[in-house]
Amino acid sequence: MANLKEVRIRITSVNSTQQITKAMKMVSAAKLRRAQNAIQQLRPYANKLRDILENLSSTLEESDGGPYAKVRPVSNVLIVAVSSNRGLAGAFNSNIIRTVNRLLLDEYKEQLKAGGVKVLCIGKKGSDFFSKNKNIYLGHHNQVFADLTFENVSAIAEGFMKDFADQKYDKVIVVYNQFKNAAVQYVINEQLLPIQPPAKKESKMKNDYIFEPSKEEIVLELIPKSIKTQLYKAVLDSHASEHGARMTAMNKATDNAGELLKELRLSYNKARQAAITNEILEIVAGAEALNG
Repeated sequence: MANLKEVRIRITSVNSTQQITKAMKMVSAAKLRRAQNAIQQLRPYANKLRDILENLSSTLEESDGGPYAKVRPVSNVLIVAVSSNRGLAGAFNSNIIRTVNRLLLDEYKEQLKAGGVKVLCIGKKGSDFFSKNKNIYLGHHNQVFADLTFENVSAIAEGFMKDFADQKYDKVIVVYNQFKNAAVQYVINEQLLPIQPPAKKESKMKNDYIFEPSKEEIVLELIPKSIKTQLYKAVLDSHASEHGARMTAMNKATDNAGELLKELRLSYNKARQAAITNEILEIVAGAEALNG
């Protein structure tokens, strides 16, 4: 059994750790509310914009969809990996890294062998991992979380949209954590480019619109806006998921620290009682020796 001093040091250390994890949980809970409100307000707009675009583009030829609708043989792929700048969020970042690796080794292994796959990171944790492989690492935009606005995320989207239009990439995928609630996040890999045609199904509502300007011009205007909005939604989803994952992880860490403190205090009391018993036995033995 550890001596009293060692147990006291461990109790102090675990108690300090518990205070830190409790504080981090409260900070993440406060940030989560703002992040959750942001993604919940954007989702209806992003979904409606996508529905409008599908409704319009369903009656157009592929050539009328502009440069972002061109479907080419997939030789060069860009994967946008959205992680976080900080850790202590459970499996939040490792799930993104694992999913990107699975895409590299399974779905795009032929392109990877030919050197046709690049990874663009949004978030320091993903950047730290993929920057070790210079063959696939394209760069990072870790600073976007310092000022998370539509304009800053749009600048990232404009970069790979231009590269796609210039045929530098034939496909652009974004991998991110989709927020459901504080305890549940889903890893999603979503195709941003080329714009996917609408599903072959009967529309719930068919509307006869009068378009001004022409339908083609509206689609060409909506497509870039839709791509930027989808990337912004992915980053906001990831941002909310990060705080939810961190809050859950810190809550579990706080509970585990509490359980460990109970065990350490029990060990401390047992060690103290054993020490007291030994002292009593020594006093009694000494007294009997003197009397004898």
